[in-house]
Amino acid sequence: MTITQTQALDLWRRALVESVRADAPDLSARQMAILLTVYLTPPPHTVRGLAQTLNISKPAVTRALDRLGELGLLKRRPDETDRRSVLVQRTVKGSVFLSDFAGQVMGAAQQAAQQAAQQAAQQASGGGMEPPVAAAGLAQAPAGLPH
Repeated sequence: MTITQTQALDLWRRALVESVRADAPDLSARQMAILLTVYLTPPPHTVRGLAQTLNISKPAVTRALDRLGELGLLKRRPDETDRRSVLVQRTVKGSVFLSDFAGQVMGAAQQAAQQAAQQAAQQASGGGMEPPVAAAGLAQAPAGLPH
C-alpha cells in the first residue's frame, strides 16, 4: 500500500489526537523515540548507545530518561560488568503504555483506510466530491502537502 505525504501526516495526526485524549502521559517526541528504541530494538541499551543511535547528546538522553523513569515507563540500573555504564531497561508499565499506543495507531490506520475506501467508492460511482481543500477554494499544495 502506497500513501501520500498528506495521508501519512493525517495518520500520525489521528494517532496523536487519540494519544492526547487518552488518560496517559503526554510524551515529547524525544521521549517517545527513546521509549520506542528501547522497546523495539534488542538490548542492552545504555545512555551512550541511545545518544549515538538517536544522534542526540547524552544530557538530552538523560533528561528524557529522568522523565520516563518518573513515569515508570523505563528504569535505569548500573551495568554490573562496567560500573561507568548505566543500562536502560523496560518496565511492565512501559509495555502497557506502548501496547495502548499501538492500539491507537492501529485504530487511526483503520479509520484512514475506511475513509480512503469511502472516497474511492464515491469517485467510482461518479459521485466524487471535491477534496476539502479544493472545495474550500484553496490551492493544492506541491508534493501533496497542504499549505
